[in-house]
Amino acid sequence: MSALRPRQLCTLAAAVALTFTLGGTATAASAQAAAADLREVMFVGNNWDGTADVIKSTGDFAKVGRINVVPDKDARMAEINADPIKWIYFQAIRNGVGEGHDQFADDMYSTPDGKSVVVSRPSFADVVSIDLATGHINWRFPVAGYRSDHMAVSPDGTRVAVSASTANTVHVLDINTGKQLGSFATGDKPHENIFTRDGKYIWNMAIGDVNTALDDPWLDWTKGDRHITVVDATTYKQVKVIDMRQRLDAIGLTDFSDAVRPAVFSPDESKLYFQVSFFNGFLEYDVASDRITRVKTLPKNPATSTDRTTWVNDSRHHGISMNPSGTKLCVAGTMDDYATVVDRATLQEGPLVTASKPYWATVSGDGKDCIVSESGADQVTAIDFATGQKTVSVPVGDHPQRVRLGHVEANWTGPSTS
Repeated sequence: MSALRPRQLCTLAAAVALTFTLGGTATAASAQAAAADLREVMFVGNNWDGTADVIKSTGDFAKVGRINVVPDKDARMAEINADPIKWIYFQAIRNGVGEGHDQFADDMYSTPDGKSVVVSRPSFADVVSIDLATGHINWRFPVAGYRSDHMAVSPDGTRVAVSASTANTVHVLDINTGKQLGSFATGDKPHENIFTRDGKYIWNMAIGDVNTALDDPWLDWTKGDRHITVVDATTYKQVKVIDMRQRLDAIGLTDFSDAVRPAVFSPDESKLYFQVSFFNGFLEYDVASDRITRVKTLPKNPATSTDRTTWVNDSRHHGISMNPSGTKLCVAGTMDDYATVVDRATLQEGPLVTASKPYWATVSGDGKDCIVSESGADQVTAIDFATGQKTVSVPVGDHPQRVRLGHVEANWTGPSTS
């Protein structure tokens, strides 16, 4: 049930124009001209320094430009310092999930016209749209509670869903105006969001309290109410709740956490592959039968501490993607300092590619490479899906996390204020 990638949006727009407007030939020509004026890129969110590096989406992944995603930092800090409750949460984010750092760039998506990028900023508990030409803020949406988190973009590129992690809420916003179109309740600490490819549903994964030291399996119940919430993407009404605790227990995995972390659907949306807290590997969930069908345990790094309290935010592995044909998975082995490509049919892993705290995995614009963000080395690394071998690493900013495909104008090299 994976959403269309941003690189597909221009093609979709052209098709809609051809189908629903008069003067089809002229409209199609206009759409093609607009598409020709855009360049597909990757946005890399550097969470700790409040920037986003923009790199090529294929080939050598060379840097195109950089964006300051906190141009209003002074104003935001003045608000926080004037409000004792906001200040307490700001410090808690810095000293908890931020590992002693502020979290300024969690997730981001460009608008279909390539003119703006929308960014969730956890430490500022908001989402902003930044004009790519000027670097100025177009709109700002403060989320409920005190922290924003992962986002998802609708297949047509018009809406973004953002998790408000301390309010157990997901907001759905108009990507061009920042106006809230709807919201829905989730489990404790909503995290990952995924639109289905037809745009009809949103899946949200709640991960619970990942900052406590109560990490032993017998204390897992203290982490909160963690489940998947599926909602209608038009009405934002709940359609289904999936509690993985029951599905894990059913196959004897009673000691596994039920906190679903990054996840990816197969191309036909029949299977969901997901990671859970503390586990070095991933699980396969069959949507139709509503059960876990396979479990893949990946190698442990002997150098990784066995003390769960030393693992960042309850992660062991955090980041999973799939090539467009659905034959290969790519897994970021975060605390084990590697990434690997896994054959989907056999679940056999390929070479373990050394990587420093890889925090996310996505797919290149041409679908040939897996891109992982090495948060411990301040770089992104490309791994060939076909061979499982590293092809190139590219330096970026401080603590890269989310990496998303998007578009900028063809001649863009950075905002004028940079």
